[in-house]
Amino acid sequence: MVHNRLTHSLEVASVGRSIACRTVQKLLVKHTELKDRQSDIETIVSTVCLAHDLGNPPFGHSGEDTISSFFKDGKGQELQRAMLPEQWSDLTSFEGNANAFHLLTCQFNGRRPGGLSLTAATLGSLIKYPYPSYDKGNRKKYNVFYSDLEVFEETMRECGIPKIDNEHCVYARHPLSYMMEASDDICYLILDMEDAQKRGIISTEAAEQAFLSFFDPKKDANFFKHKDEVYREVSDVNERMAFLRATLINKLVNLASDIFVAHYEEIMEGTFKDSLIAYLPEHEENALKQCRKQSVKDIYRHPSVVKIELTGFNVIGTLLEEFVSAVLEPEKAYNKKLLSLMPEQFTPLHEGMYYKIQSVIDFISNMTDLYAVQLYKDLRGID
Repeated sequence: MVHNRLTHSLEVASVGRSIACRTVQKLLVKHTELKDRQSDIETIVSTVCLAHDLGNPPFGHSGEDTISSFFKDGKGQELQRAMLPEQWSDLTSFEGNANAFHLLTCQFNGRRPGGLSLTAATLGSLIKYPYPSYDKGNRKKYNVFYSDLEVFEETMRECGIPKIDNEHCVYARHPLSYMMEASDDICYLILDMEDAQKRGIISTEAAEQAFLSFFDPKKDANFFKHKDEVYREVSDVNERMAFLRATLINKLVNLASDIFVAHYEEIMEGTFKDSLIAYLPEHEENALKQCRKQSVKDIYRHPSVVKIELTGFNVIGTLLEEFVSAVLEPEKAYNKKLLSLMPEQFTPLHEGMYYKIQSVIDFISNMTDLYAVQLYKDLRGID
């Protein structure tokens, strides 16, 4: 079985809980005050790992690009003059991370205030990029839409996270967000490689070599001995790959927790830079870099992947065009019928073009790939 968004999130949550557990156990040597908080920390990390991709639209990162392109250089660009620069920035650089925070905290029509009413610690740990889109500077990603600035600042204050740039509303990161980020970094690359092998995009030998490259023949001699024993007993290719994947994830979990402990003071003070994975030992760092290069070259640019992305551009682009037009001119007969397809919860609670368009994006970003494709077919009369 290849992974989908749900199984990926479950894997990330499992890895996140493991990183949290091992990190606290190592920290207890010097920080005994954490003893009564271990369960809370594990729960928070696994929760945000489950939610980390919640804001991704259909077709994942390709869907993000499609939404951005629609407003930046597509039919939606004519709407710029009716919005604040901060609002326009959200649309032309749509970000799934910010959308996850939005979906979890926004009061949708007919729903209670506070969204899912998660704790401040959970919401703070979800935020990898603690600043809004308009003030992100040269950074590619961000975590806060203009509409969610107030709840973002309230969350960070509740968590006691220091503000490091008042002018641009930039905060330090919540310490637990590093564990969530590391869990996702570990899982997506390794699981994508395993899935590509199962689908025949890359050879079994290539995937196997990529996984084995993380192990040093000198430092990890016991692993290679154990691997030979397993291979003598197990001949099934997928079972062998599962063994390598699980062993590699376990290795990286231990390294990530070691890195967190080594940089604990910096992380708690809000001065730690980059991700935990960026501090891997040289051998594992080189293996990771090579694995990423191979993924870009052989997996993410594979024709089967590109075709799906092109489908996403057409599907999401069409849905945006149809529903944005409808929400801005709801009095037209066709648009009335179209808007009847939107669940009541996505009715805008605020006036203004930005909020109306955001309600459409909320609707579309909540779709599965299959639902988006089916709705596209229905609107185009394709059987």
